[in-house]
Amino acid sequence: MRSQVFMTKTAQLNEISDKFKEMEILAYSMCVTKSTNDRASMLEQSAATKEEINSLLEQLDQMAVTEDEKSRVKNITAYYQGFTDAYQKVTDSIENGNKTQAQEYCNLELFKAANKLSDELASYIEFYNADVDRVVANQSTVYDSGNYANLIVIGLIVVSLIASLYITIFKVVRPIRKTSKELKVIVKDMQSGHADLTKRVTVKGNDEISELCQSFEQMREQLKQSSEERVLNEKENRELISNISHDLKTPITAIKGYVEGIMDGVADTPEKMEKYVRTIYNKTNEMDLLINELTIYSKIDTNRIPYNFSKINVAEYFEDCVEEIGMDLDSKGIGLSYINYAEDDIVVIMDPEQIRRVIHNIISNSVKYLDKQNGFINIRVRDVGDFVQFEFEDNGRGIAAKDLPYIFERFYRAEKSRNSATGGSGIGLSIVKKIIEDHGGKIWATSKESSGTTMYFVIRKYQEVPNEQNIDH
Repeated sequence: MRSQVFMTKTAQLNEISDKFKEMEILAYSMCVTKSTNDRASMLEQSAATKEEINSLLEQLDQMAVTEDEKSRVKNITAYYQGFTDAYQKVTDSIENGNKTQAQEYCNLELFKAANKLSDELASYIEFYNADVDRVVANQSTVYDSGNYANLIVIGLIVVSLIASLYITIFKVVRPIRKTSKELKVIVKDMQSGHADLTKRVTVKGNDEISELCQSFEQMREQLKQSSEERVLNEKENRELISNISHDLKTPITAIKGYVEGIMDGVADTPEKMEKYVRTIYNKTNEMDLLINELTIYSKIDTNRIPYNFSKINVAEYFEDCVEEIGMDLDSKGIGLSYINYAEDDIVVIMDPEQIRRVIHNIISNSVKYLDKQNGFINIRVRDVGDFVQFEFEDNGRGIAAKDLPYIFERFYRAEKSRNSATGGSGIGLSIVKKIIEDHGGKIWATSKESSGTTMYFVIRKYQEVPNEQNIDH
């Protein structure tokens, strides 16, 4: 009979231990969770658990027979009161929005009260172990199989209690405190502006603490990417300023020289004067082109390139462009051919001014790198199904195979020493690519060194959508 009473009391002690551990874990979870709904749910759960523990303590007090037992129950109740007082400080701090103070209460008062309560519960279990030993020593008969079974159950309960304490302290509380310390160090480094964004946050398990660490790790990765992009943008801007400064200096120096020649009377014949004035005009055009590229570049970064799309007849549009280009190339002694393999009625949706910018940029690059006496440029238009393909072929110096994949990247310059002589900001073809892609098209190039380069781009055809009223049902 005494053994049965012991088993009942031990079961109650074990249940009390489990319940207060549950409250301890809830307190730590409320300190780290971001979800207001989860925190409210935890508060409700802890209140219910607290009522259950109070009920179990009342039952345990009623079952106490000796003064020693009553004294031990009183001690457990007192330690539990200390635990609940510390728990109340944690919940009050959380409800007031002070998570830092809540974590301090968890790490100091709550953890200390929990240890005291655990020790007192273990002492009570040990007290009953000794009591059972006295009962066994006074029995004059051999235990039957039922008594042995009771002892095994008691042993299992004690082992489970010890295991529960180990799991709570070493598997829950310590990892939480370690993670909290790690996150505090990282946040402090971020606030000081010297955070090591390459250092990953350790994420283990699938509980709420792991979800918090995962969210923090995602934030770290985003900050790292933003930092890398900022460094890259700063590098590109410095390179742009350097390129533009160099490329503006060349025509300005030339203009200054020719103006001084005119002022000093060097251009003393109509032929020389015309040559000087034409050179000055060409150099100002180069400067205007550079400034236009810089303006478009600034709009690319903010996606503010102005477009005025309209339906354009391809044949008519390119005939006008070729006529304009032909006059300029003819004055430079460069041959031009134009063949339209597509039907004359093909229409596309495009911005004529921006596509004209694309064409002039491609042509100017071809002219810039023509290195043969009989230079030529061939322009072809082809119908390729749902798209119209435009081709620009020259017989210039060509592009090396290693450079070809990168020519549409911003600031990329193949053979920088040559480009320093020919000029160019390094952003022209990147602008061309952006405009074509904004038209829903694609641009690419093929090239062979010493033979020439061919640029291609495609734009989707305009197709009339049948009017439902005209469909014969």
